[in-house]
Amino acid sequence: MNDGAPFRKLSIIGGGAWGAALGNLAANNGVETTIWAREPEVAALINKRHENAVFLPGVKLNPALKATPALEDAGGGEAFLLVAPVQHSRAVMKALRPHARPDAPVALCSKGIEQSTGMFLSAVVAEVWPEAVPAVLSGPSFARDVAQGLPTAVTLACADEALAARWIATIGAPHFRLYYTDDVIGAEIGGAVKNVLAIAAGVVEGKGLGESAKAALIARGFAEFQRLGVALGARRETLAGLSGLGDLILTATSKQSRNMSLGFELGRGRSLHEVLAGRNNVSEGVETAPAVADIARRLGVETPICAAVADLVAGERSVDGLIADLLSRPFRAERE
Repeated sequence: MNDGAPFRKLSIIGGGAWGAALGNLAANNGVETTIWAREPEVAALINKRHENAVFLPGVKLNPALKATPALEDAGGGEAFLLVAPVQHSRAVMKALRPHARPDAPVALCSKGIEQSTGMFLSAVVAEVWPEAVPAVLSGPSFARDVAQGLPTAVTLACADEALAARWIATIGAPHFRLYYTDDVIGAEIGGAVKNVLAIAAGVVEGKGLGESAKAALIARGFAEFQRLGVALGARRETLAGLSGLGDLILTATSKQSRNMSLGFELGRGRSLHEVLAGRNNVSEGVETAPAVADIARRLGVETPICAAVADLVAGERSVDGLIADLLSRPFRAERE
């Protein structure tokens, strides 16, 4: 693909750890960058101490990076990185759109499915902000790794290759490599379903079922989201790439993952309410699991692990009961 010119003025919509890390990348590239943070204290810390001490403590940010708690102040960006949690993204986009250029490029950086509608974020954009040009940023990346300059590679999905080149020039860096695809739905599916499977992997570890069981779960989980992805029109090579298998490996094997660590605590016997009450961040897999299960049922795609996680977070089944059910499933060919 051809090299693109970076955007001159960028707005990051979401002041969590990932928003700060992405904003830092753009600021380091000389892009005028503003973060909208819902919490006034987060915006103040970024402006005064050049640190997001609430969500990304201990990481110094580029002093040129600015933040605001007023959404209208972030509306002047030439392009937007949407990093708000998926379940709040519709409301945030509706509030932002009157203050923004109607046909602005919008890169979707949160992973999940809107539970109330079963829609991926690209479909939400088409409904709420139809003039906007969407892209999807997804792949195996922890915000702290990226902010600290550790090597990371992700997928940038966009139907417009020239626009994708501009996104890559805006936030790309030697340690933050972006690989282009035009398979937008494929990138979205991997980012959403891997969070659900990471909860299951955490349960396996929390229950002490062993490394062999975790490897089996990841492999069979990958088979599930390949089936679902193909049914939704994704390409297999996207699902086997950074935004699919790559992100699944990272998220399902590290306790830095909010979803894997949540599953770990559930596996140890804690309730979902107890785990969520002690966190200041979002575990998207909790909301995404029932949406994935509903989509799979509608399409007639078998996803027993995702369905088990949906039952678990809904409080309909116990960990022990779900494990027993999965282990008692009939033997079958691996391709099924």
